[in-house]
Amino acid sequence: MPIIKFPYGKDTIEYDIPDDRFNGLLVSTLHEYKALFSQEDLVRRALENPIGSGRLCELAKGKKNAIIIASDHTRPVPSKIIIPAMLSEIRKENPGIGITILIATGCHRETTEAELYAKFGPEIMAKENIAVHNCDTSELAYCGKLPSGGDLFLNRLAVDADLLAAEGFIEPHFFAGVSGGRKSVHPGIAGRKTVIYNHNAEFIGHPKSRAGIVDGNPIHTDMLYAARAAKLAFICNVVINADKEIIYAAAGDAETAHQSGAEFLLSRCRVKGVLSDIAITTNGGYPLDQNIYQAAVTNFCDSRPFH
Repeated sequence: MPIIKFPYGKDTIEYDIPDDRFNGLLVSTLHEYKALFSQEDLVRRALENPIGSGRLCELAKGKKNAIIIASDHTRPVPSKIIIPAMLSEIRKENPGIGITILIATGCHRETTEAELYAKFGPEIMAKENIAVHNCDTSELAYCGKLPSGGDLFLNRLAVDADLLAAEGFIEPHFFAGVSGGRKSVHPGIAGRKTVIYNHNAEFIGHPKSRAGIVDGNPIHTDMLYAARAAKLAFICNVVINADKEIIYAAAGDAETAHQSGAEFLLSRCRVKGVLSDIAITTNGGYPLDQNIYQAAVTNFCDSRPFH
């Protein structure tokens, strides 16, 4: 009788399944992948060899201020590794530049101080300026109409920045295709009106709004437009394994570097389905299962096969 461990919160739940009821355990080859370098080296090498862009240190030359958009408390992004490397890269050619780390909460609640400490560690908390986006109360700038017709409102700190960069991670997303890249801007630092318009039933019901699909995906199209409107100049995105360790990093242009990371991910994350009466899954444990919204992924899988 196999005993299966399901990630749940910061622990796991064990479930023993009778042999005659067990059809198989579906785990992608992504979690078997062994990176050739350490997590820190993967990020450093990505920053030193950007895709479709000059190095971040070159982009920072002559700039007075910069914003780094960072993921919030609901995402398992290894910010303790990515953010120090990005800060160092920006200051390499411009040590006096003013930098603010802007937490991309989207429409989530604001990240608490304790969660920020857990995410960044005491050194960054003591030395760096950190602002937390609030889709209702942050000062927003109107950035025009989205391709779909919605109004684009973004955090003014980002819009007014001389240099806008973002960290993030890439995983399959059940209606945006994949996470990361342009999502740091929209929904990450967008106003509630903009996010709700983009996440509406018509767009989510679109045949191209599927995990792994970005071409022709109206949700992705709006998000990419928003990133361009905000002048997102540089990203550093990673792919992580089941232990939330970095196994791949891509940096550079917000579209081409993100595409490189997505291609790596999608070539390894698929599994062949096994026809069964019952499928059991979770949201991958903390921090992804903090709110009930993420449960939509599980329900979505019933009628929406992975493409």
